[in-house]
Amino acid sequence: MTWAMRKGSQMAAYPRTISWIAISVGGLAIFLIFGSWFLVSYPIGSIMRGYFYGVDSSKDLDFVISLGNQSATVPGHDSNVDLVTKKSFSDESIVDGKFESASNPPSQSSLNRPADDKSSDVIDEDLSSKSKSPDATKSSSRSVVPATKEKRDEGTNPSELSSQDESEAPIVTSKVENGGSVSKDSTNNSSDTDTRSKNDIGVKSDDLPDPDDGSTASDLGCDLYHGSWVYDSAGPLYKNNSCPVLSQMQNCQGNGRPDKEYENWRWKPSQCNLPRFDAKTFLKLMSGKTLAFIGDSVARNQMESMLCALWQVEVPKNRGNKKMQRYYFRSTSVMIVRIWSSWLVKQTSEPLDFASDDVVKLHLDAPDDNFMEFIPTFDVIVISSGHWFAKRSVYVLNNEIVGGQLWWPDKSRPMKVNNIEAFRISVETILTSLATSPNYTGLTIVRSYSPDHYEGGAWNTGGSCTGKERPLAIGERVENKFTNIMHDKQVAGFDAAIKKLTNKSRLKLMDITEAFEYRHDGHPGPYRNTDPNKLTKRGPDGKPPPQDCLHWCMPGPVDTWNELVLELIRRDFEGNTQFSS
Repeated sequence: MTWAMRKGSQMAAYPRTISWIAISVGGLAIFLIFGSWFLVSYPIGSIMRGYFYGVDSSKDLDFVISLGNQSATVPGHDSNVDLVTKKSFSDESIVDGKFESASNPPSQSSLNRPADDKSSDVIDEDLSSKSKSPDATKSSSRSVVPATKEKRDEGTNPSELSSQDESEAPIVTSKVENGGSVSKDSTNNSSDTDTRSKNDIGVKSDDLPDPDDGSTASDLGCDLYHGSWVYDSAGPLYKNNSCPVLSQMQNCQGNGRPDKEYENWRWKPSQCNLPRFDAKTFLKLMSGKTLAFIGDSVARNQMESMLCALWQVEVPKNRGNKKMQRYYFRSTSVMIVRIWSSWLVKQTSEPLDFASDDVVKLHLDAPDDNFMEFIPTFDVIVISSGHWFAKRSVYVLNNEIVGGQLWWPDKSRPMKVNNIEAFRISVETILTSLATSPNYTGLTIVRSYSPDHYEGGAWNTGGSCTGKERPLAIGERVENKFTNIMHDKQVAGFDAAIKKLTNKSRLKLMDITEAFEYRHDGHPGPYRNTDPNKLTKRGPDGKPPPQDCLHWCMPGPVDTWNELVLELIRRDFEGNTQFSS
């Protein structure tokens, strides 16, 4: 009886067990279906990325700029840098007293000034502007393409050359749509442009290698100097307030410039990708070596740009003295040097023949002996010159006066050398000295003539670059005949020096002139000091106050020069085993 009841109880329990199993399996299935739907709808990667990085899409970390059938991937970067020091100091006070009065050479257009004109050769501090703040939502896919030389100002005598007025036509920008097609917009204030997000990007082309695969301009060995300016919403590598060595005269944002778009345009070679300047890569590549910037105040402009980029990863030790600025990066034993040399050739002040002691004499056939003794200690030299040949000076060859600029008192004597030819001779002289110096084995980079943008006159006759907020577009650039001939004379001097090379050094031309003729937006203009009462508008007579349209804002277009320098160094070092660390 007991057995029968036990058996019946077991049989009665089976259906209840099967029911619970069915319910459990069903619940698990529902859970899995719901979980799968949730993961598809809300990927864990996006959730985690948003949590840690504050973005909900990888598109915010890097993006592709398309131009026709070409593209470039621009990686994002972290601009939140914790600097060891915020203390500002002036390189002029560290290096040499004479630099302060010599840091502002005039535009070459001052050639038209009479020889007896006693006006100052230094650009005034009083400034003007009509710049406006750009809309924060302008398109990131705009591009300006300086493919060829569009306009020429012909029939100008070289002795009368000056900066030409550039077109005031509306900027023509290209907008790359998502489908990859390009449409032109001939107005600056297109509602379509103003409402497009800077993260609205084009598609990537298969014509170029994917930048993420490690391909660089060095791999292709391509022409670095023909291409286009493309908008990069990632912005500059540093900020004006994150670099203590930035000269206040080029601190455009700190001086009140209201627009910032000029900081975001990057140079894109036509056939390859110019890598963004990477401070750690540079320091590793230059480990144990010295790079020297030698030349005028534009050389200082470029040196400070490089220091600002390097400062974001390491604060250097200032080891400057009266002869040169020196910044030492302890982690890799890299030294960055700047030496002031206005003309790069020997200067004297003593009376010579019919030239009195109140005018500088330039010995065009002798290098500046203030720095030649240091040349063997440099591994890379970046040369900058040209703009000081607009200043009053006497030209000497073989201890004989052969010409002058804004000076020639004896009209009965024929002038053999003008300032343009003097520039060519000076370039050949300094480069030949480097190419034949027995103990110099480094790389010499000659940065080509840096164009100015004084429109409507010279620096002291109403020339202005006020209100320029974007690069010039195709059809808008008017060639400056003086800039062209100075560039050509510089190249001629470079070519002559190469033929005389006898040591193990190398000479490279970094030809930035044409590309930077499009960057009328990159100068300080009236924003050269912090004075809250400075003039920023034209006067009642329509004449603008003096302004700087020669040097470059930092951050700004000048940062491109150091991207090119890094690429040239990489190419050279990879081809020369003597530079292996």
